[in-house]
Parts: sequence; structure tokens; C-alpha cells
Amino acid sequence: MVTRTTPMTSEREPLLSVTDLHVTFHGDEATVHAVRGVTWDIRPGEVLGIVGESGSGKSVSVSSILGLLPSPPAVVTGGPVMFGGRDLLTMPERELRAIRGNEIAMIFQDPMTAFNPVQTIGRQISEAIRVHDHSVSRSAARSRSIELLELVGVPSPADRYSQFPHEYSGGMRQRAMIAMAIANQPRLLIADEPTTALDVTIQAQILELLEVVREETDAATILITHDLGVIAEVADRVLVMYAGKIVESTGILPLFQSPRHPYTLGLLGSLPRLDDRLETLLSIPGQPPDMAYIPRGCAFAPRCSLSHGRVECRQREPDLMDCGDLGQRAACHFSDEMDQEADKVAAQVGRDVRVAKE
Repeated sequence: MVTRTTPMTSEREPLLSVTDLHVTFHGDEATVHAVRGVTWDIRPGEVLGIVGESGSGKSVSVSSILGLLPSPPAVVTGGPVMFGGRDLLTMPERELRAIRGNEIAMIFQDPMTAFNPVQTIGRQISEAIRVHDHSVSRSAARSRSIELLELVGVPSPADRYSQFPHEYSGGMRQRAMIAMAIANQPRLLIADEPTTALDVTIQAQILELLEVVREETDAATILITHDLGVIAEVADRVLVMYAGKIVESTGILPLFQSPRHPYTLGLLGSLPRLDDRLETLLSIPGQPPDMAYIPRGCAFAPRCSLSHGRVECRQREPDLMDCGDLGQRAACHFSDEMDQEADKVAAQVGRDVRVAKE
């Protein structure tokens, strides 16, 4: 159930605009086309969800714009990627370092590996503050770090300041990672699978914390996840990625009520439901394509129940086009047939896979 109120962001100028982004990895035997011409933007205060299976290009696309991919083997082309009137792709490394952790901050998937294991949590948060503002004294940075740990709900923050990462539980490490990410009041917060490996109760607490951070700072948030349940809780708008491309771009309600791409429908159909007693979950047949040898035409066609070997699907890759009257865009030649396809899938599994959200 979506309980949050969507902020009025549509009339605000984009904070970050990504245009025709490509990322390839050159190996000895093959070139992997991890991201293939994605275009999107995000506005202040907006929560943008990016969802898809592992290997769909979610994390790679976002990491590339911050210069976090090793080069070689990664090669980032396309663009521009505009942030505050500046192109992140052509920006000198020194200027990009000044933005990372300051104006744009990232919450990594595994805080245990993101933190330095031989330094205390408090020292690392203090360092994140002082590296971007040399006028802050050590004592002031320490006080600010303790305040941040308290803000994100770490108990006994003054004592926890001097503890090492291994002395924190998984949930507390994630809270500390959020504290470090917001230390410099970033304009854009990127959360890469922030609830992975956490139990359901802690997941809910982390999502609630991200919502509090958004409300207090008006920071835009990019939420990268494979979990549509997480997307339903916090996102305003969603990008569905498959094989390195955006296959659907939509608001949160249309995503669940009226998906326009067969892949999105497959993801919705595979969601477990508390009101169902199915012995097996619906799954998407087949496997994602080898990104070094992407087939001609629609990359999803071999797994698509709507394609049926149609010539258009096999020979021509679909563009991301406007469809319907809900502001949705989908990369499907036959998106106008999606309502019938959803009904067909519903009949197969005995339930409505288009989960209505209120």
C-alpha cells in the first residue's frame, strides 16, 4: 500500500539529465554492451526507482556517471550527463571528486565492504565531512558525526562513534552508511540495493529513514533495486531496465495498474502475494541475453509471450515510445495489446497480476 504523498516535482527543472548513455566493457575475447543508450532525468525532491534483473544495467549506468567504473575495461560514451549545468562525463577527475560525496552521495549495496574495516565508523564519517570542508575542525566533525548517527537511529551514538564496522550489525552498518552519505547535505542521493540482505523489519526501517532524509533535505533520490515491493513503497517514478536499455518509464501507480511492457508484466506476475495460495510462482521463461552477443531486434523477444516470433520483434529493436494516457513510455512494438496479455496471464495463474495500489 502506497501511503506517501508524491511531491510536485514535474514543474521543476531537472537536477540531473542523462542523455544517450552507453557503457561497454572491453575484454580479451568479447565486448560487453552493459548499457545501451539510456536517457532519463530526475528532479529535486523526486524518488526515481530503477528496477530490473541482475545484469540489466541498473548499477552500471549510475556508477558510470560518477566515474566509479575502472577504465579500462569500462568505456563510457554518449551523453551529456548534465548536473547543475556541468557535464559529468567531460568533467576533470579533480572536479568530479569534489562532487562525489558532497553534492552527489551514494549508499552502497554492501556497507561492510564500503567501510574501511580498520578505521572506526566515526572517523570515516568525520573524514567525509572534512575532506569537502577543510574549515571544519576535528572536534566539530566529531560532534556532527555523532549527530548524524543519532539522526539515522544508531543507539548510543557517542559510544558507537568509536566502534569499528565489524562491531555494528548489518542494519546499523546500513544506517551508518546513510549517515555518511548525507553528511554534506547532498542534492542527489543514490541508494544501490539499500535493503539487500536485511530482514523485513530492518528493510522497512531503512526505507522509512530514506523517506525522512528526503523530506528533510529535499534531495532527489535514485533507488536501484530488483524488488518491486520496495519500489511500491517509496518511488514516485520508475524506470524498468532490461538488457542495458530502458523498456518502460512510468509513474508508480501505472506501473502496477497498467504495465505497458511484457517484461514489466512478468516481473509483476512473479511477485508473491499474501492473498494467494499458489504452490509455485509465475516466472519469466528463459534467460537474459548474453550482453556480448545481443540478438537482433527486441532483446526480450525470445522470452516474450506477446512476441510469438513476429517479424517486427525479431528484426527491429523497438524505441521507447509514448503509450496510453497515463504518461507511460514503453519499448514494445505491441504495447497496445498489453491489457489482453495481462488478462491472459491472470487467467493462467488464477489472479490479477496488475496489482492495484491506492
